[in-house]
Amino acid sequence: MSILEVKNLSVSFKQYTAGLKQIQHNVISSLNVNLEAGEILAVVGASGSGKSILAHAILGILPSNASVSGVITFEGEELTQARQQAVRGKQIALVPQSVNFLDPLMRVGSQVRTSVRKGKAVEAQRAVFKRLHLRQEVEHMYPFQLSGGMARRTLLSTAMVSGAKVMIADEPTPGLDPVVMKEALDHFREFANQGCAVMLITHDIDSALQIADKIAVFYAGTIVEIARAEDFIGQGEAIRHPYSKALWRALPQNNFIPIMGSQPHPGALPLGCLFAPRCEMATPECQEDQPEMRNLRDGMVRCIHAT
Repeated sequence: MSILEVKNLSVSFKQYTAGLKQIQHNVISSLNVNLEAGEILAVVGASGSGKSILAHAILGILPSNASVSGVITFEGEELTQARQQAVRGKQIALVPQSVNFLDPLMRVGSQVRTSVRKGKAVEAQRAVFKRLHLRQEVEHMYPFQLSGGMARRTLLSTAMVSGAKVMIADEPTPGLDPVVMKEALDHFREFANQGCAVMLITHDIDSALQIADKIAVFYAGTIVEIARAEDFIGQGEAIRHPYSKALWRALPQNNFIPIMGSQPHPGALPLGCLFAPRCEMATPECQEDQPEMRNLRDGMVRCIHAT
């Protein structure tokens, strides 16, 4: 059974333009995704597609001008605002993208210790720092004294000691050297092998494929395909959605083939399929309604032409 389920999630933000005209920007629409215990689901897609908004919606840390609809359940129970607050940082842990999540007025060792739920906090903090190659003197530093890579490892440490059942890692590897990055990815795999559910949010497909069980491809605020990691091979023959194939073929090792156009702005989403304006397979039918997610070849796809 899924430990975390997101059903028909939509998120919009209220903004004001010149003349105090109010508009709504739809940054996530009709999004469905499940997380299984013991599984790593990598959510991949271009920057600005709304991946971080998904993480913040699950945890209930969106700003006050956000409107949210849909249902999110954790262990079979709906994640109400009160329950989000109760499980946040305890049963559902976040490795945030921004290092600004660190308290600037608190030494980083003490910050990590506040997340320890079982055992001795000091021992747990020092052990995780050692695993992530952070010297013991780092625990006495403040965030402004850390390099970018050290700050990211500190954020990862906080999640690692929490004992959470679900870990959401939002772009956790930028700024890490290759050795530490590989070790961090291995730790996520270790968590999953111990029964934790991991959502890895990233634009780096290559890194995700090293550890992920499934890949969820994100485009313009929704998931267009969920596929097994092993489907991302060769020229993408096993991949289902046209955007997923284009994303795969755009990698340097896969001929570096670009696609025309750009991802639509949240304030100017096209009618129908969000990818249709850039898709070589698009027909007039694609412009009528956004396709529903459907089962196809042991995966899920949001495309009427996928085979």
